[in-house]
Amino acid sequence: MAEVTDLADVVVRPARSDEVRKIGAMTVEAYRSVGYPTGAGGSGYAGILADAESRLRSAELLVAAERDGCLLGTVTVALPGTPFAEISRAGELELRMLAVAPPARGRGIGELLVRAVFDRARELGLERVVLCSPEALTAAHRLYERLGFTRLPTRDWRPGPDVLLIAYTLDL
Repeated sequence: MAEVTDLADVVVRPARSDEVRKIGAMTVEAYRSVGYPTGAGGSGYAGILADAESRLRSAELLVAAERDGCLLGTVTVALPGTPFAEISRAGELELRMLAVAPPARGRGIGELLVRAVFDRARELGLERVVLCSPEALTAAHRLYERLGFTRLPTRDWRPGPDVLLIAYTLDL
């Protein structure tokens, strides 16, 4: 992967069906590189992260890519009531599974993807973006807070006994 030095060389666009395997692998790699999810193989949440094909079918799957097609990051965008929505309600867009390939970290790719979600919410006429994130992913939390998200503790939840997902919200 070439080093990204200029975000002008990066585009955020809808994912293509021929990219789902690469997107799934990149998402798992990104999460595992920060120690999450725990557990081996494709079971549990790692299997969900790897299944970009389902996200492409049931949500909006965006990628950040260099103009030559090299994938740098991805994010899933879910509307309330759809299969990938966990905490969103009417009038909200939910940001899910933000992942930046480890070699592309620190170059603004995550922020570029989050801002694309803001743009998508505005295009849809929605008032708010929400997300939930594992408590341990503090680097992601710093990004969200820097971009204006605030905590939404009333929507924190536990998908399992050892995992706390903390919620954030941003009014557009």
